Amino acid sequence: MRDISRRQLLLSTSGFAVLASIPSKKLFAATNQYQQQIDQFVGGNKLSEGQLELDLPEIAENGNLVPLNVSIDSPMTDEDHITSIMVVAAGNPLGGVATFHFSPLSGEASASIRMRLARTQDVIAIAKRNDGSCFLAKKTVKVTIGGCGG
Repeated sequence: MRDISRRQLLLSTSGFAVLASIPSKKLFAATNQYQQQIDQFVGGNKLSEGQLELDLPEIAENGNLVPLNVSIDSPMTDEDHITSIMVVAAGNPLGGVATFHFSPLSGEASASIRMRLARTQDVIAIAKRNDGSCFLAKKTVKVTIGGCGG
C-alpha cells in the first residue's frame, strides 16, 4: 500500500472541491449545434425564402408555452410534396425543437405545437420537398420569462 503525503491529499481533494462547485449543467452542457442540425437536414441544398409560413407571437410572456404554427402550400401529390419540416430555436441549449414528417397521404404540410424558449431568440423553420429543394422561414420571438431553466 502506498502512503499519501499531506500535500498530495490536499491537492487531490481541492481538485474535487473545484469540480463539485461547477454546476452540472455547465460541466456537461451540450453546445447549441442548431447550424449543424440545419446543415444536416438541408444536405447541401440551397435554401429559398418566402413560401414557408411561420406563425409565432412577437412577444412571449412565458417561454414555457410558446405557440408555433408552421405550414407551406404544396399539392401533396406523389410527384410534388413536402417530406418534412424542421424547427430549431437558435438560443436554446439544444437547438432542435421538432421535425415533422409528411407524405402525399397527409393532404397538407402543416403542424402546430407549443414549445419552450430559453430567452429572446430566432426561431427557424425549414421545409424539404421530395425533390430536395428547401424553404426557410425565420422569426424573432421576445421572451420575458425564459422556459428552459438555468
